[in-house]
Amino acid sequence: MKSIAKFAAIALVAATSCQTKNSNDKEFNYVVDRFADIEVLRYKVPGFEELQPRQKALIYYLTEAAIAGRDILCDQNGKYNLAIRDLIENVYTSYSGDKNDAEFQALELYLKKIWFGNGIHHHYSTDKFTPEFSESFLRQQVAELPAEKQPAELDLLCDVIFNPEVMAKRVNQADGVDIITTSANNLYDGVTQAEVEKYYNSIKDPNDPTPISYGLNTRVTKVDGTVVEQTYCIGQLYSPAIERIVDNLTHAAEYAENDNQRQIITKLIEYYTTGDLRTFDEYSILWTKDTDSQVDFVNGFIESYGDPLGMTGAWESIVNFKNLEASHRTEVLSANAQWFEDNSPVDSRFKKSEVKGVSAKVITAAILAGDAYPATPIGINLPNANWIRAEHGSKSVTIENITQAYDEASKGNGFNEEFVIDDATRSLLNDYPFITDNLHTDLHECLGHGSGRLLPGVDPDAMKAHGSTIEETRADLFALYYLADPKLVELGLLDNPEAYKAEYYKYILNGLMTQLMRIEPGKDIEEAHMRNRQLIAKWAYEHGQNDNVIELVKNEGKTYIKINDYDKLRDLFGQLLSEVQRIKSEGDYEAGRTLVENYAVKVDPALHNEVLERYAKLNIAPYKGFVNPIYTPVFGADGEIVDVTVDYTEDYITQMLRYSRDYRTL
Repeated sequence: MKSIAKFAAIALVAATSCQTKNSNDKEFNYVVDRFADIEVLRYKVPGFEELQPRQKALIYYLTEAAIAGRDILCDQNGKYNLAIRDLIENVYTSYSGDKNDAEFQALELYLKKIWFGNGIHHHYSTDKFTPEFSESFLRQQVAELPAEKQPAELDLLCDVIFNPEVMAKRVNQADGVDIITTSANNLYDGVTQAEVEKYYNSIKDPNDPTPISYGLNTRVTKVDGTVVEQTYCIGQLYSPAIERIVDNLTHAAEYAENDNQRQIITKLIEYYTTGDLRTFDEYSILWTKDTDSQVDFVNGFIESYGDPLGMTGAWESIVNFKNLEASHRTEVLSANAQWFEDNSPVDSRFKKSEVKGVSAKVITAAILAGDAYPATPIGINLPNANWIRAEHGSKSVTIENITQAYDEASKGNGFNEEFVIDDATRSLLNDYPFITDNLHTDLHECLGHGSGRLLPGVDPDAMKAHGSTIEETRADLFALYYLADPKLVELGLLDNPEAYKAEYYKYILNGLMTQLMRIEPGKDIEEAHMRNRQLIAKWAYEHGQNDNVIELVKNEGKTYIKINDYDKLRDLFGQLLSEVQRIKSEGDYEAGRTLVENYAVKVDPALHNEVLERYAKLNIAPYKGFVNPIYTPVFGADGEIVDVTVDYTEDYITQMLRYSRDYRTL
């Protein structure tokens, strides 16, 4: 997989309730809804009211372009997702019976899960949802719908919904199987893993110093027995949705802050029109170099976690504007990028002699969409193409209003009291939670993903199914290693040389134990970020045993993490970073595969059961996501937007039904 740039938001804790003041000095309720293993939150957009009218108008049209792509992701995630979403929504909105009925309640729960997962599979585990209502109940309700709302393929849809053997997993990365034919996503149709790999090997030029991101915006299928790509662009796949995206981008260009930004939007429109990945590279370079605009956005087929081979990008969008005050720390990091590269513990052969174009900022998210909604990243580093990063640099962001929402919604839930070993460690985590979390994200995105280089001739996709895990491991290790460096105190980013210990402890606790609450009993770890965290924590635990660096301590029948030597733990992070960078730089697939399979996949069942039991008592939702604000334009007499208002009151069900009604494109 190409260099993966999205650091998934992993909130270790969640709140049962939390309130604060919004800009209108009214109570702001962060928690919107709670169901299954999910808690839905609101986020505020501080500073929006202070933007210039034209900036607000630009944001408005960019948000409209963002929401317009919703159906694309849903269809990418599974070929029957849109039909099933329509079916369940129609039954839900037409239901006239007792809404306290257990079957109806189960149908509502299933629908909420579909909305959150952008399809019938869990957004994180990618396992198919199991409906708790009966097939007979669904069929009875469908029979009562108007004829035009009764799907002709009801038998097929019921088989997909209720048969656990059909389309069981959206992304299957199990070792030793055909990960294409056993994955239920809609990125490949009628082809095998061997055929896909053979096809791309036949069209790749190993001597091309500026390769396109092969497969980024295509579905691979067969026509008359020949493997072909179908392109996502106007006139081909997803054309109606892309046309609406382009229409709003065209309006956005009229309100661009400067000529460079207008050129970026125009180039993106050209890419959507042609589907040409060379054009996408031109757009990515322009976007990377734009560090002057306050308003910014991501819109397109970006991250490839949803592809078992790590090639096709899931559609996503985030619209944002720069948090001028908070961006100081990321600007300091990017200004010192060469120092961090030069002093990295990796072999000099794998370092960049000249770090180019690294820029970073803290942003305020205005809208989340596609693969970034409802669950969202807390940081982004783009573009993903290795050669663009090497020649032109990259742009990194930390989304602070999202991390702030997580922070506010996680207070007082009992997590630290249950899982942290002692008062001294709890005090450390209480004193330095927000700053070390954000610095870890800054280092991961701004410098980690942008560090290192591939040796000449190494295929960026050499790690295949393990590419995402290896890349996230590399970026996390870079961040962890430097979080403890005195340089951060020297640069004024931390005021205490011991502060890093808060993040070290939390990271090891999460990697070895608490993230297991997201895994069903008896199952392996499959999501790339979870694999990455266990790989690092488990490797450090095992390789530090001779020095008793990390200890698993039993107290009254409960397991706790105890870190006995933080300095040696940092050394272990450096050693592993050196090896992971070598694997990446040399394209050593077998070494990468061995590392992932040995440390990242398997779960200790006894420890797993213990974590699940302890979490259950806290009643904390393992996963969190968000509803978006509503933006309403105010038009002047000449038809120009003169202001945009923002409203935070929409609830989860209302928002999802509105999006399905007003932004249905496919």
